[in-house]
Amino acid sequence: MALFGTNGVRGIANEDINPELAVNLARSLGTYMGSKGTVAIGCDTRISGQMLKSAAIAGALSTGLNVIDVGPVPTPSIQYYVRDFADAGIVITASHNPREYNGIKLIAGDGSEFPRDGEKEIEKIYYSGEFSTVSWEKTGNFKTDPGVNEYYLRSIIKAVNAESIRSRRFKVVADTGCGAGSLTLPFLLRELGCEVLTLGAQPDGTFPWRNPEPTPEALTELSELVKMTGADMGAAHDGDADRIVFMDENGKFINEEILLAMMAKYMLENEKGPIVTPVSSSQRMADIAKDAGVELHWTAVGSINVARKMMEVNAVFGGEGNGGLIFPKHQYCRDGAMACAKILEILAGGKKLSELTESVPEYFNAKTKVPSIDTQTTMERVEFEASELGLKIETIDGIKIRYEDGWVLVRPSGTEPIFRIFAEAKKQGRAEELMQEGLKIVKKAEKASISK
Repeated sequence: MALFGTNGVRGIANEDINPELAVNLARSLGTYMGSKGTVAIGCDTRISGQMLKSAAIAGALSTGLNVIDVGPVPTPSIQYYVRDFADAGIVITASHNPREYNGIKLIAGDGSEFPRDGEKEIEKIYYSGEFSTVSWEKTGNFKTDPGVNEYYLRSIIKAVNAESIRSRRFKVVADTGCGAGSLTLPFLLRELGCEVLTLGAQPDGTFPWRNPEPTPEALTELSELVKMTGADMGAAHDGDADRIVFMDENGKFINEEILLAMMAKYMLENEKGPIVTPVSSSQRMADIAKDAGVELHWTAVGSINVARKMMEVNAVFGGEGNGGLIFPKHQYCRDGAMACAKILEILAGGKKLSELTESVPEYFNAKTKVPSIDTQTTMERVEFEASELGLKIETIDGIKIRYEDGWVLVRPSGTEPIFRIFAEAKKQGRAEELMQEGLKIVKKAEKASISK
C-alpha cells in the first residue's frame, strides 16, 4: 500500500496517523539521510499536532539526526527556514482537510517538497522496518527556535515593494480560520501598513470558526465584513497557510483559476520567462503565456510536480488553480502569505481587485465524479476509447482530451475509488457538454472493464 499521497501522508488523527507512524516515518527519514544532518520539525494548529510532532522528534533523534523544534508554523514558513538552516524538514499538517485529520509532510533540504523518488525510498525503508537507530551516546542534539515565523515574514517584506504598499494604507480583512496563518498573515499585513480586521485569528486546532478549506460557502462572514467595512479586499488561508484565496472590494469571491492567471499576467509583465501549471489548470494560462510570448509547461497535478518543473526550466512563476501560488525568487513552494503581499503590490498600482479579475480571459467550467471498481483498468480503457474516437489526447496526468473549443480531463482520484471529470470551454453550456462527453467515455470504459 502506498504511504505517500499527492501531498504527504494523511488520515484521521490517532487512527490512521498515530504516534507509531510518526516515529517510524521520522526513523525512515533519518535512515535515508544516513543518520547525519539536521531536521527542522514543526506543526500547524491541529490539536493532535503536538502529539505527532513529539513522536517525530523522538524518531529523528533516535537515528542520530539533530532536531530543531520550530513549534507551530505555516508550511511555507518552515520550508523557508529549512532552506537556510536545516538539511530536511518534517511538518505535521493536513492542510485543508477537516479538523479530525492530520498528516506528515517531508521537506527537502532546499525547502521544496520532498521529491517523489525520495518518498519512494523512504516508503521502502518504512515498510522494511529496518531503521538505522544509533547507540545512546550518538543520539541527536535537540533545540528549539521560536523565531521561524518572524524570519519568514521579514523575507516576504524584502521580496515585494513594501514602501508602495505602505503608502496606500489598505484596509484588509483576514480570515485565517484559526489555522497556522493566524501566526503570520495579520502581522505581515500590519508590517505592510494595512489596517487589519481579522476573523478566526486565534490559533485553535478544533477550528471552531470554519473548516480549514477556504471555500466560498465557508467565507460568507468574510464577504459580509469586506462589504460592511469598505475594505479593499479580503484574504483567507487554508489550515497550513500554503494556499490563499481572496474577496474583491465588493465581497465577491475570486475564482482561484482567475487568481492564478491574474498573477501570471502580472509576473510576466515584470519579467519574461517560462511559467508552469498542472494539466487541471485553466486554458487562461495558455492564453496569457501566448500573449506574453513565453513557454507554458503543463505538469501532473500536485504542487511538488509544479515546483520541480519550475526548477528544471527556470520558470518565473507557477502554481495551481486552488490558491497555491509559487514565486521562485522567494522559494519553490506554494506560499499564501507571499501571494497576499504580491496582490497588495499589484493593487498599489492603482487598480481595484475587481478590475484586475476582468483583465484575464473568460472561461467556464463544469465538473463531476463517478465511482469506479478498478480505476487502473478503466483508465487504460478510457485512453483506448478516446483514441478509437480519433480524439486529441494528452497523458501527462490522467487523460486530457482537447477540442477546438475546450477540453475535458479524466483523472482517477488518489484517495478514493472514483474518477474526477473536469471540463472547460468559452461557454457554460459547452463546458457542460464536454463534461458529459467525458462522463460517457468513462462509463463505457468502466462497463468494458467489468465485462472483461
